[in-house]
Amino acid sequence: MSNTYHQVYIQAVFAVKNREAVIEKDWKSELLSVIGNLINETGCKTIIVNGTEDHVHCFLGLKPTVSISELMKIVKGRSSKYINDHNLTKSRFEWQEGYGVFSYSQSHIDSVYKYIENQEKHHKTQNFKDEYLSFLDKFKITFEEKYVFKNLI
Repeated sequence: MSNTYHQVYIQAVFAVKNREAVIEKDWKSELLSVIGNLINETGCKTIIVNGTEDHVHCFLGLKPTVSISELMKIVKGRSSKYINDHNLTKSRFEWQEGYGVFSYSQSHIDSVYKYIENQEKHHKTQNFKDEYLSFLDKFKITFEEKYVFKNLI
């Protein structure tokens, strides 16, 4: 549509089911590339995708005609299918139910990019649970921890 302009930046964060550490270094970059391509195929624009052995961060420009729920359904569904079709894990792979999505302004792009780029370094000092709870707190999202981490042993 002509004369329609948009600038919507979001970070999506999602974890492996039960936050199992199954994303291995030897195929992690392949997975991140697949996720980035899936985002682009929806018409959204991947800025960076990175993560660790138990979760992924996606920073992207959201196309206004694409709903966040549909985007996440595609990304999580097709990336888990890719992992299973290529037998990348010993048992059936699944992402945890749900996800976190956080919005940013243009002025935050560089800092969010660097944060996601440095996930391995960052998680030497903070685990995923603490990181995720800090996002929910920072963005003033009301939640009940027992539901956010209901599969945590």
